[in-house]
Amino acid sequence: MSSAPLLKRATTLDELRQRKGTLASEESLRRGISFRPRPMDVLIATYPKCGTTWLQQIVHGLRMRGSMDFDEITAVVPWIELAFDLGTDLDALQVAQPRAFKTHLPWTEVPKGSRYVYALRDPKDVLVSVYHFHEGWRFEPGTIPFGSFAREFFMSRESGRRYWRHVSSWWEQRQRSEVLMLCYEDMKADLPSTVRRIARFINCELDEDLLEIVVKQSSIEFMRAHGTKFDDHLVREARNASRGLPPGGDSSKVRSGRVGDHFFELPEEVSEQLDAIWREEIEARFGLPSYQAMREQLARENETGIEVGFNISESFEER
Repeated sequence: MSSAPLLKRATTLDELRQRKGTLASEESLRRGISFRPRPMDVLIATYPKCGTTWLQQIVHGLRMRGSMDFDEITAVVPWIELAFDLGTDLDALQVAQPRAFKTHLPWTEVPKGSRYVYALRDPKDVLVSVYHFHEGWRFEPGTIPFGSFAREFFMSRESGRRYWRHVSSWWEQRQRSEVLMLCYEDMKADLPSTVRRIARFINCELDEDLLEIVVKQSSIEFMRAHGTKFDDHLVREARNASRGLPPGGDSSKVRSGRVGDHFFELPEEVSEQLDAIWREEIEARFGLPSYQAMREQLARENETGIEVGFNISESFEER
C-alpha cells in the first residue's frame, strides 16, 4: 500500500518551483472565469497584495454597517477563482446588497458586466509584501533569499511578469464608468475620502456614523486585532494539501500596511531591476516612466473630472 504524499513547505528554490501554479484547481478557475455577474455586483479586482483584503473589508462594512459576523472575509466576499473549490455558489444571494466578490484576474479574463474596484500599488512594495506572504506558508521562513525569490517568481520573463501585465490590462480601462481605480498609497493617506468614493461608486448611502465605523474597522490596527477574519484560513484548509503543503502556515494577509516598505527591505540591485522592467513594460506602452508618474496621472484625470460615476443604463459590452 502506497504511503500518503509528504506535505511540507519548500526550503529550496527547486522545491518552490515544483509548487508553482495557480492556487485554484483548473475546474474552479474555469468556472470563475465563466461566471456571469449582475450589473450591480461589485468585483474587487486587484493584483495580489495591492489592498484586496482591505477593499473587501471596506465594501462589506459599507453594505453591512460594520457587522463583523463572519468567519473569514472570503466567506462573505467570495473569491471567484476559488469559489468552486470552496463549495461557494457564485450565483447565490449574499448577506447584503450589493453582492461583492474578489478576483485577481486581469481585465482580459475577468467576467464582464458588473462594477469593478481596482487598486494600484507600487511594485516595490508589492514584491516585499508578496515575499512575506509566502514565507511561512509556501516556504519555510529564512530558507529562500529575497533576491532569489524576486528574480525567479516576480521579475523574470519566465514568470510572466504578471504584475506589470495585470496593471497594464486594467490601466487601459480606468476611464470606463464601471471601473473605479484607486491607489493604495492614496488610500493610506486619506482613508475617509477613499471610503466616501467607494460608497458613492457602489451606491451606498453613507452617513457620518457609518463613515466612522468603516474607517475604524478598515484601519490596520483593527484588522490586525481581528487577524483570523482576514487570514485565508478557509482557502488554506481547502487547498493546502492539493499544493503539497501541510495544514496551517504562519503567514498573514494583514502585515505592516506601510507605504515604502521597499526602502527598508529591497536590495538596491533588485530595486534597479524593477525600475528597468517598469520602463520596458509600462513606459514603453503608456509613456509613464515610474509608478509615481502613473499615480500622478490618475490624480490629474480625477481632478479634471475624467472619473465618471456609475450609470446602470450604460452598456457593458466590451469596447
